[in-house]
Amino acid sequence: MKTSEKKELVGTEGKLLLDMIRRLNHRNASDNLLKLINKTHPADMAWVFRHLSENEREEVFNILAQTDHVGEFLSELDESAMVPLVKDLTPKFMADIISKMASDDAADLIEALPDNFASEIRAKMEQEDREEVDELLQYHPETACGLMSPDFMYLDEELSVGEAIAKVQKRSEEKEMVFYLYITFGDGKLAGVVSLRELLTNPPHRQLKNIMRDNVMSVTTDTDQEEVAHVISQYNLLAVPVVDAGYRLVGIVTVDDIIDVMREEATEAFLQMAGAGKDREILLKSTTENVILRAPWLFASWLGGIMALFIIGAFEQELSQVLALASFIPIIMGMGGNIATQSSTIVVRGIATGRINMADFRKIIFKEMRVGLILGVLYGSFLGVLAYFGYAEPRLLGVVVGLSIFFSMAMAATIGTIIPLILKRFEVDAAIATGPFVTTAIDILGVLTYFMIAKFFLNL
Repeated sequence: MKTSEKKELVGTEGKLLLDMIRRLNHRNASDNLLKLINKTHPADMAWVFRHLSENEREEVFNILAQTDHVGEFLSELDESAMVPLVKDLTPKFMADIISKMASDDAADLIEALPDNFASEIRAKMEQEDREEVDELLQYHPETACGLMSPDFMYLDEELSVGEAIAKVQKRSEEKEMVFYLYITFGDGKLAGVVSLRELLTNPPHRQLKNIMRDNVMSVTTDTDQEEVAHVISQYNLLAVPVVDAGYRLVGIVTVDDIIDVMREEATEAFLQMAGAGKDREILLKSTTENVILRAPWLFASWLGGIMALFIIGAFEQELSQVLALASFIPIIMGMGGNIATQSSTIVVRGIATGRINMADFRKIIFKEMRVGLILGVLYGSFLGVLAYFGYAEPRLLGVVVGLSIFFSMAMAATIGTIIPLILKRFEVDAAIATGPFVTTAIDILGVLTYFMIAKFFLNL
């Protein structure tokens, strides 16, 4: 994605911008609004659009479409907000916009549009632009090829430094991330990399193959976007080259696109852990769509509640003998569910960032188990003492409550750690293990353990 030289606005400045755009639009001050839009970063305009009504969006977009930054703006906009804006534009106008965009952004934009409209746009594009976009569209959007840009600077290893500098000066404006100059040999195979700084500090007569670094980090065309993000963050790169099966250089993935990937993946993971689906644009959905997305995930909680209800009902006779037992059910379920969610979240985050080595999964499980045991002893003792002094009868109620909290928290921490690790081992997204699934399982087991301990110690 090409960067802009405009200043980005954040915080209160963004809110002031929103108010100003709304006022100018309501006054029909088109000229002033056009000047303001031209001075505003496309990312800030995208932020503004998230807070405008549908009518305001259409009116402001009619002005924005007159600027040279409409392509950058559309690439920053959420898909659900972008598609309604462009549906009434002519294919020729859209083709002109796309021709000025970076190839990877253009491919993302076309992919988001309805098939019929996208086909009409492609038919109006110049052949060279269409071929570039079509090549990117054939790849899965969540792989390195789906993210990469084919507009990058590469140089043959036989070139001298002087010849390379001349090429960079001539072609750098149309290329992305010229801080890294990739060196190729033969039929375009990746040989190494030279930074722009290294190129400028070497004598003009020296060949590139004598100054390049040949241990260049790269990814393949089918590398998953999460792995690409890991490589870039792990090695602090601004870009990473993409090679095909024959080690031919086909494109680069830049850090700005990876930041988007990391934000999207984190959002998906948090939504899944909270049991709210995985649609990143859930805030932009209607009430009905929100209900449809979230209802299936809440079914696990509902089912768990029904099972807990039957368990409590099965011990109705014991509850009628010691009514005080009912008072501690919420805290036993709550403490177990909370520590299970903590353990699961820590493990899921560790897996996502690469800080957890699956070869050491036993060490991770036993560590979280020890944490659960220690916290179980601590809070079990506190609650046991409270139950002992708060209820005169039965005398062993404090022991029952204390042991129940201990077992519940130790078991919850262990299960909350094991489930994400097992899912990861079977190549299943570990984020789905948290939220309703883990907490519901712990609630059921916690209540069952509580009543079994009570029945044993209180002779019920």
